[in-house]
Formats: sequence, C-alpha cells, structure tokens
Amino acid sequence: MGDYDADLLIFISKFKQALKKVFHEQHDINELSLERGLPPHIWIDIMDTQPLSVAIPKAYGGRGCIVKECLSLLSAASYESLSLSLTFGINIALFLEPLAKYGNVRLKEEVLSAFLKGQHMGGLMITEPDFGSDALNMRTAYKEAGGMYTIQGRKHWQGLTGQADYWLVAARKDLGDGNLSRDVDFFLTNDAIAKQQIKVESLYSNLGLYMIPYGLNSIDVEVPSYHRLEPESTGIKMMLDILHRSRMQFPGMGMGFIKRMLDEALLHCKNRIVGAGNLLTLDSVQFQLSRIQTAYTICSGMCARSSNISGIQHNLATEGLEANSMKALVTDLMQESAQLCLQVSGANGYKISHIAGRGIVDSRPFQIFEGSNEMLYTQIAEIILKLMKKQKESGFYTFLSHFELTKKSAPHFKEQLSSVSGEHILQRRLVDLGKIIARLVSVGYVLDLGEKGFRSDLVDNCLTNIRMDIAHLSSNLSLEGYAHLVEEFGEASEWSAFI
Repeated sequence: MGDYDADLLIFISKFKQALKKVFHEQHDINELSLERGLPPHIWIDIMDTQPLSVAIPKAYGGRGCIVKECLSLLSAASYESLSLSLTFGINIALFLEPLAKYGNVRLKEEVLSAFLKGQHMGGLMITEPDFGSDALNMRTAYKEAGGMYTIQGRKHWQGLTGQADYWLVAARKDLGDGNLSRDVDFFLTNDAIAKQQIKVESLYSNLGLYMIPYGLNSIDVEVPSYHRLEPESTGIKMMLDILHRSRMQFPGMGMGFIKRMLDEALLHCKNRIVGAGNLLTLDSVQFQLSRIQTAYTICSGMCARSSNISGIQHNLATEGLEANSMKALVTDLMQESAQLCLQVSGANGYKISHIAGRGIVDSRPFQIFEGSNEMLYTQIAEIILKLMKKQKESGFYTFLSHFELTKKSAPHFKEQLSSVSGEHILQRRLVDLGKIIARLVSVGYVLDLGEKGFRSDLVDNCLTNIRMDIAHLSSNLSLEGYAHLVEEFGEASEWSAFI
C-alpha cells in the first residue's frame, strides 16, 4: 500500500468512526432517520472530519477533487445512511465540483476556503414547478446591468432547501418581450448576503430521505458579475457536463448501500433457523442473495470506471451513454437490493426503522431524480440506434460486439442477443433495449475489474445473473402486440354486474 492509499484509508476510517459515534454510540440511527433533518450538534460532529474536503482543490485547502476519494466517502456514508450520502453527493457533484471547474479564481478564493472552514453546504437549482426533466425550457431568467445580474424565478425539489448556504442557480437570459435565450447560465448565490438570499416558500413532506429538506423556492436576487460560472463553450454543454459527472457518482452512493443490504441479508439468513437449517439452505434464498451480490459486483465495476473517467479535468458533456447507464442501472439495483433484503428479513423488515424497509423508501427516488430511469434508458437506446444507423448496421449483436464499450461483454451474451433487431422498436421497448445496453456496458466494467484481480467467482455469478436479465429483456422485444390504455374504462367493467 502506497502513502496515498494509506492516507485515504486513514481519512475514511476517521469519517467512519465519527458516524459510528453519532449514529450508534450517542444516538440511535433508526430513530434519527425518522426525524426531519439532523440536530445541529450531530452535523458538527460529522463535519468536523471535513468530509467535503474530498471535492475541494488542494490550492483551496482541500484534498484535491480526486474521484476515488469522493466515491469512497459517499460509499462510507451510504453504508450507514443513504440520506447522509445523498447530502454529500449534492454538495460534491452539484456544487463543489462545478464551482471548482467553472468558477473564476476570485469566486473560488472567496467561497471554497470559507466553505471548508465554516462547515457550509451548497446545492444546485435547476428543476422548476412546470419544467421537471424539460430543463431547457426553464423560465427562471436573468438580466445584466451595471456589473450585476438580477435573477428571478421559482425552483423546487432542490435537496437541502433552506439548509444550504450557497446555491448554483440555473437561469436563461431575458431577451425582452417574454423571450429567453436558448442557452443556460449558472450563478452562485450566498445566503449570508441579503440581496442573494433565496426565499423558501414551502417545505415538502418528502416520502423518505427525511434527513434532507426539499421544497419550493422563490428567487429574486442580485449577484455580482464574477458570480457567473464560465463555460468552456456553451452553457448547455456545461450543464450536461455537470449532470453527467453527477450521474457517474451515483455508484459511490450505491456502493455502501448495496453492501449494507448484502451484509444485513446475509447475517439474517445465517442466524434465522428454519427446520433443520438456516435460511441459506434454501435454494431460493441463495438466488435472492446472489442477486444482491451481483449488484455489489456491478457497482464495484462502475466505481472503478468512474474513478478513471469522471474527474473535473474531463469534459463529460458528450458522455451520456455511460453516465445514463451508470445512473439508471445502479439505482435500479439499489431498489432491487433493498426489496430482496426486506423479503428475506420477513416481517421485521417491514418497519420504517429497519434498514431494509427504510432502504426501500429512501432508494426509490433515486430512480426518478436527475432524470427518470425510463427516460435515461430510452436515451441510451436512441444513442446506440443512431450509431447503428450511421454505420448502416441492423444487427444488434454484430454492432455491439465491435462497439468499444460493449465489445468485451457482448460475446458472453451472444445467444440472448442474436435475435434482437435494431429496427422498428416502440418507445416502451426502447426502455427494455436501453436496459440491455446498460447491462452490457456495466458488465464491461466488471470484466475490466476482473482482469485486475477482482475475485473471479463474483464475476462469474454476475455474468450468470445478467444473462438471465438479458434473456428476459430480449424476449420482451420479440413479443407480438402490445397493450393500450383504455381511458374510458368504466363502462361494462364493474365485476359485480356479472355475478
């Protein structure tokens, strides 16, 4: 182990010790997780370890914005609390990294050092009440006058609403007569300055993730010109770079969470006696736990890949295929792992105070925010179909067996993929096609990790489970006919009339 790895190990170990102290020795995390927010003294004990230093450049007192460190921290946090990990994820991927990459020197000198010393928090405001995933049509607008920007609009569902000290606010330039620029810009606000304060209109009673406040915000602020982030080309590409980098950090939040679900399920099944043996003697239980273990393996591969490609020195604006694959698949695997952990835990799992029951509720929104998974899977499929069309290749397997991100994984699933065509696919089946592609991309990560010494039995089990997934998904693509919604379904559909 080198000096760097030893230093990181010590840093993460101190962070874990702080979490153990506040969540298990001084308080009961199962009770804390049912309360809205965390008491200030608990935040102080956690933030004293300077967890967010992982996302601050060394020039400003941080550890250097190294992705491996960011993911390690997120994983350590999500093993104990998914809410806590998401809190750090918001700060890292949606505030500190964008500021470190796109903020000018004066802004970074003012904010980053103070951020670390003052134990502050920051977030990102994009989503609006009338424009969810349709971010490019946002109505929050800005005007420039006298070296200042005035920004007006409304934003909602921002994590850390009312809690963050700093915000990056997305807005479009007001061109007059109700017209807004097609491009997007980002501005930093500091809640400590009266003219930059963002008003919280209301807080939402979010289902799960109780530690994180969400709500509706009213924006009417004025910031100096140097508070505007500086894109490398266009603001839209800057936004894509930010969002893709954030999606590539989801595996960090997934890693600790999935490992916790696996550890809890395995412990319960070892100790739960049924008849002459424990639950692990049941083949169906072996299968269920193998599914969680496969999620663990895939997430490990994603973390390794993200560590290599998603640092702020890279521009990820055009890396939608990998970013979407990581985000959509790992969040599906998080939800499946929680469901399986609850299932083998029996009635005890069906408590909001149980790690599995809470895990189901807390992991569910991960499949929705930062792009719903159905939308992301559709985009994944469209990217590949567009490339196939460009190369005039209609054979799905033939294309994927030569495509850089899937050429290593595709041969393992040749039988399941050989019948899949890339022509005339309904939108609903684009989702299934996207799920297949995301799995192939992710298995490629696992195979790369296996070549570096990651244990082969976990890789083999992963291939077996993913082969089953792809067989199921590919069979959906070949089904004839599809169901339509019957909107006026009330007539002749009341069962009791036929008795």
